[in-house]
Amino acid sequence: MEHVFVETKMMLDDAGAISGIGWKFGVPDRIGDDILPGAFKGARLPVPMLFGHDLNDPIGTWDTLTEKSDGLHLSGRLLVDEVPRAREVRALVKSGAVKGLSIGFISKSASSRAGGGRTIKSLELLEVSLVTIGLHPGAKVTSAKSAVTALNLAAAINRAAAHIGRS
Repeated sequence: MEHVFVETKMMLDDAGAISGIGWKFGVPDRIGDDILPGAFKGARLPVPMLFGHDLNDPIGTWDTLTEKSDGLHLSGRLLVDEVPRAREVRALVKSGAVKGLSIGFISKSASSRAGGGRTIKSLELLEVSLVTIGLHPGAKVTSAKSAVTALNLAAAINRAAAHIGRS
């Protein structure tokens, strides 16, 4: 699984609702990778929300993903009522210690870019993590609110884990 870290602006509320930009189109990340519009088309919801790409640290789910002209917009919910670690992460986001989003994915179609990095045309999105500092300067948390249940999170994590086991 590949990871792309993106600095983000997040919005968060006390119920755990959160939203952000997971990838900004037209701007390569700090290692030169550029993901094109349409690459996220096949993403299956809900997408696990992890902390720091740790598959053993699920803290919520992303239940809405929308490609807009400027990038991939996400919204979901930190499971603050169900998962103690989600409450800790909410506090870190509110304090400004955690500002970034980072996507975990498998490239399906990519080509090398002149000067380094890749142009990614298609990918399988496995998870989106909250991180201290993202690799992409445009990925950020913009807000936070409530959304899906813990059962949906468990199902999404099981699907992602099964897929990773096959890779």
